Amino acid sequence: MANVGRKPKPEAARLLVFHLLTQVNRQGAYANLRLPELLAASTLEERDRAFATELGYGTLRMQGRHDALIKRHIDRPFEELDPGIVDLLRMGIHQLTEMRVPDHAAVGETVEIARATIGESKASFVNAILRKVSTDTSFVEDISSLEDPKERLSLLFSHPEWEVAAFYDQLQSWEKVEELLRANNSPAKPHLIAWSGRSTVEELLAEGGVQIEGTSHGVESAKMPGMYTAIHERRAGVQDRGSQIVSQIFLNTAAGKSENLSWLDMCAGPGGKASAVFTDLAVNRPADTFMANEPSEHRARLVSHVIPFEKVMAHSGQELPALGERYDRIIIDAPCTGLGALRRRPEARWRRTPSDLKELVKIQRELLVAGIALLKPGGVLAYVTCSPHLLETKAQVLEVLHRNPQLELLNASDLLPDGVPARVINADGTLQLWTHEDNADSMFLALFGTKDL
Repeated sequence: MANVGRKPKPEAARLLVFHLLTQVNRQGAYANLRLPELLAASTLEERDRAFATELGYGTLRMQGRHDALIKRHIDRPFEELDPGIVDLLRMGIHQLTEMRVPDHAAVGETVEIARATIGESKASFVNAILRKVSTDTSFVEDISSLEDPKERLSLLFSHPEWEVAAFYDQLQSWEKVEELLRANNSPAKPHLIAWSGRSTVEELLAEGGVQIEGTSHGVESAKMPGMYTAIHERRAGVQDRGSQIVSQIFLNTAAGKSENLSWLDMCAGPGGKASAVFTDLAVNRPADTFMANEPSEHRARLVSHVIPFEKVMAHSGQELPALGERYDRIIIDAPCTGLGALRRRPEARWRRTPSDLKELVKIQRELLVAGIALLKPGGVLAYVTCSPHLLETKAQVLEVLHRNPQLELLNASDLLPDGVPARVINADGTLQLWTHEDNADSMFLALFGTKDL
């Protein structure tokens, strides 16, 4: 390389992205949490911050496809590559194939990062592979011609095959699956929520963004959430449209009820739905009681930043019946694969496996058993997942109804907020949102009530 012997001059935004990829892929960090921290600690100008955000999130989303391209141009097993080389190649390929970066800059600037971080010899390898990639004009055509739609869409849109298959199981159309995968790969603007009694939609709108259809308190923002006064002062929050709709439906189960009700969020962390429900009750049903439970003490502390500390518990959800309390309204936002939130969590698609699914389904079932035991006669239990996977949604509903003849499935269409189309309701009355249709995480909701016997 002509640069050998010269001191590396890594460009700051790309160097920040390399550190992000290392921390997410090698150390388990969450990109949506870590990137804002790295940007806050940097001196990057706004334009460079935007570039780093696009490159960082984009590389994480598309790294499955990028890896397939790497494998076409190396002479050794992919698994034997140095982790630093892998992440540098991914970010270089993303600039070459997905961004408006000239080839010479995509290659040259990535090699400078390599020289500064992993050494000259490895940087030479990065340089050689990126130059080969830059002249590969048939890769997309080759994978587009694959006959197996699952394999083709997996490579084209950079999702594991098992996730593509899971989406098809629900949508029953490869065309719709492709629309969903495209939506998952599209950067999403932040969704904000004005917490009742603490801030207003008008206050958020005055600082930027537009109101979100189908929500009473939601705003879609064109800028980072931390730039809003109400967010900075913890009078408003960040919450996807899907979660806002689910929270409002849960609240609507009390519409027209004059008696005081007791409410429980069994899996409250990090606090989005709990905050929405608690603040709304404080304004509209102040005589009702509310408790939030979160098994993780760290996440329970996050919940207590918005909800009074004395209203937050930190117990295993499965153990709550032993405490002796019962509730009129219970929401179980269950741990799940998170397949419904892939557009907002770029690395999430690579962190779950079918073996994880088996364990999560078991936990969901245990939480449902506990929740049903906690439910008062005449009460309503909401089961929520941020996943459309059949085993985490419809299969769990059938299991509950089979094992609990005293319960019936309520029709969520009767409780939809204004502006939410009726098509989001399944034939059985459950709700299923889709990212490609609803500008929301692909959330699922089932409502169970006690039969009149």
